[in-house]
Amino acid sequence: MTAENGDRGEDGDESNGSDIAVAVVDAETPGNVGTIARAMKNFGLSELLLVDPPELDPDGEAYGFAGRAREDVLPSATETTFDALVENYYTVGCTATTNEDSTSHVRYPALTAADLADHLRGVDADVAVVFGRERVGLTNDELARLDAICSVPASAAYPSLNLGQAATIVLYELRDLTVEATQHPQELHERAEEAEIERVYDQFEEYLAAIDHPEPKREKTMRMARRLLGRAHPTPREARTLQGLLRRGTERSETWHPERDGDSGS
Repeated sequence: MTAENGDRGEDGDESNGSDIAVAVVDAETPGNVGTIARAMKNFGLSELLLVDPPELDPDGEAYGFAGRAREDVLPSATETTFDALVENYYTVGCTATTNEDSTSHVRYPALTAADLADHLRGVDADVAVVFGRERVGLTNDELARLDAICSVPASAAYPSLNLGQAATIVLYELRDLTVEATQHPQELHERAEEAEIERVYDQFEEYLAAIDHPEPKREKTMRMARRLLGRAHPTPREARTLQGLLRRGTERSETWHPERDGDSGS
């Protein structure tokens, strides 16, 4: 019943990541069960609960779609009942259709998938995120027995997602609770130091002078360059590359003779 990664947050408080199970009710397609198992493996969950599941043949599509989850998550899946889910877990039912107001409380109020992790941080109980059938999802009677409702915002014209896709999105949004470390470095974008970016501007200013850019326009051009790089947030390597290119352009301009090099001045 534990996830693969650690169960404590940075502040030392215990998170619910180790106590989150995924339940699938009456799935019709083995491939979707395999897809959900794979998403669980991707996002650090391991307890898969199946209510009235299809046959999961080790040589069939469930195991074919599960990726490396065929090694542990899928073969360790537990068959259970809907009553057992309600009795033993804090349950979150996932649905594409929600009520628009408080006149009905079957599918209202609802959390978005992005809000779910913060909501579960305050739950001191084992949690089961419950997904329904491919065609009709969870019934109103089933949702009425669950503790919370979650939905993935989508186009009003076509809000229904494939079961495996919906589960993948919801489990992705839970990653702060369930995944201690990802394959990404700590920062995906490191901005160059201000001093290094200033050197780019200095080099650009020298370049403008070297190419004899009209002096009355240089101040405006420099301001445009600052706005451009200010929006771009260059990395250290990008800043150094720009410096090198501008330096090379400046040096070439110093030895450039328009008449000799065939510049007609047009």
